[in-house]
Amino acid sequence: MEATYWQDLWVSGQTGFHEGQVNRMLNKYYHLLDLKVGERVLIPLCGKSMDITHFLSHGQHVVGVELYEGAVVALFESLKVSPRIHQQGAFRVYQAPNLTIFVGDFFAVSAQLLGRIDAVYDRAALVALPEPMRTDYTKHLVSLTKAAKQLLICFEYEQGLMSGPPFAVSPEMVERYYGAHYHIELQERTVLEGGLKEVSHAFESVWLLSS
Repeated sequence: MEATYWQDLWVSGQTGFHEGQVNRMLNKYYHLLDLKVGERVLIPLCGKSMDITHFLSHGQHVVGVELYEGAVVALFESLKVSPRIHQQGAFRVYQAPNLTIFVGDFFAVSAQLLGRIDAVYDRAALVALPEPMRTDYTKHLVSLTKAAKQLLICFEYEQGLMSGPPFAVSPEMVERYYGAHYHIELQERTVLEGGLKEVSHAFESVWLLSS
C-alpha cells in the first residue's frame, strides 16, 4: 500500500475513517492508560482526529505522526490554533502547546525524533495497514516507544468479504504482533451496529497492552 493511496483518499474526501467526535471507546477506557498531566501520548497515523482533544483536555502532550499534511493543517484549523512549523530531517513538524505532529512516513520516525513516549493510542493505524505492513508497523512501534502502555481499538470481520481498509485484526493477530512484549487484555468486544462498509456482521474490540 503506497503513500499515494492515503493521500488520494484525503484529497478526494474519502475519509470515512475520520470521526468528527471523540471516539466512544476512548471516552470509556481512557482511564486505563493511567496518564498524568504532562505525560506524552503517541497517536500514529493521527490524521485530524478529534481524539487528540480528549488527551489535551486532560493535560497530556500529544505526539502525532501523519503522512498527509493537509490533514494536519485541518487539525490545527479545527483547534483554532496557529502552529509553529519547522523542518526536522525528513519531517515537517507542526507544534503548539502540548501538541507536536510530525508530517511524513511513520516508518522513517526514530525514537530520538519522537522523544519520550509514555503511552500509545491506536484507533486507526493498525487497522489501516495490510500484511506484511502490520508486522513491520508493530515492530517499529514497540521499538520506538520501549513497549509503552497502549490502548488499541480494532475491527473483526471475515476478511474475505471486504478488501479493506479498515482491515480485520483478530485476537490471534494481536497476540502474534504484541504477545512477546506485552500483557494483553481484551476490554470489550461488541457488535458494530449497521456493520462496517459492505460487511453486515462485524465487531469492534478494545485491548489494553501493558508491560
